[in-house]
Amino acid sequence: MITFSHTTVAFTGHRKYRGEAQQALADTVVALYNGGYTTFLSGMAVGFDMAAAECVLSLKERLKGIRLVAVVPFEGQEQRFSEEDKRRFEEILRRADERVVLSQIYHKGVYMVRNDYLVSHSAVVVACYDGSAGGTRYTVRRAEKTGREVINISPEAPVGVELRLF
Repeated sequence: MITFSHTTVAFTGHRKYRGEAQQALADTVVALYNGGYTTFLSGMAVGFDMAAAECVLSLKERLKGIRLVAVVPFEGQEQRFSEEDKRRFEEILRRADERVVLSQIYHKGVYMVRNDYLVSHSAVVVACYDGSAGGTRYTVRRAEKTGREVINISPEAPVGVELRLF
C-alpha cells in the first residue's frame, strides 16, 4: 500500500460524469505533473474516477514517471458495472502501476472507507464536483477539512468552491 506523499493526487467526481471536463482534466493532470506531482489515485468508480484513470494512462508515454494507483473499495466491485464499464475497469487495472484493494467483501460504508483513503494518501484532490449530495461532496469536504488543496474542474462548480482551470 502507498503511504501519504506530498507528490500524490487523488480524484473524486460524480458517477454521472460524461466527459464534460475532459480537457480541463488533462490540463490539470499535466500542470500538476509539471509541478512535481507524480502519483495519481483513482477510486475506480464508474464516471469521473475511471475517466481520470484513463486520462493518466493516456499521458504515460508523454509524462515519464507518472503513476496510476487503482484504489478499489472491495473485491468484485466491477460485478455491479455494465459490460462496457467492466471492460474499462479491467483494462485500467491491467495498466495501473499499483492496485490497492481495501476490503475483500462489500460492506456498508465501504465507499466512505475508499474516500477517506484517497484523501489521507494525497496532498491534492482533483474534483469534478457540481455541488450535489453524495460521496463526492463528502470527499471534497473531508479534503478541505484536512488541509488538502482541492481543485474543482467541474463546469457546474457551486459558488464558493474553487473552479481552477489550467
